[in-house]
Amino acid sequence: MERLFSETLSALRKGRGVSQRQAAADLGISQALLSHYENGAREPGLRFVCKACDYYGVTADYILGRSAHPGDVSVREIRAFLAQLRELTDRAENAVNSIEGEEP
Repeated sequence: MERLFSETLSALRKGRGVSQRQAAADLGISQALLSHYENGAREPGLRFVCKACDYYGVTADYILGRSAHPGDVSVREIRAFLAQLRELTDRAENAVNSIEGEEP
């Protein structure tokens, strides 16, 4: 998963359908500076990375190219998934038992 910050930043802006001028204004920087970030001529500081993550609704790992997933998965979502998985497992076990003639 090797993706450059500059490429990701540019793709996020374009995906949102926002001009460089508008994104720069929203992020509190000049259009020229955003252009430098997007073409890799300059690297931003941590404060800008955090602002960009909030603006685009992505994680720092995603914008920095460390993850293919733009959002976090919450513990609540993981627990809900595991509960559904347990329910499906129980149903499958009951179905197998009924085919074999056993009581669940």
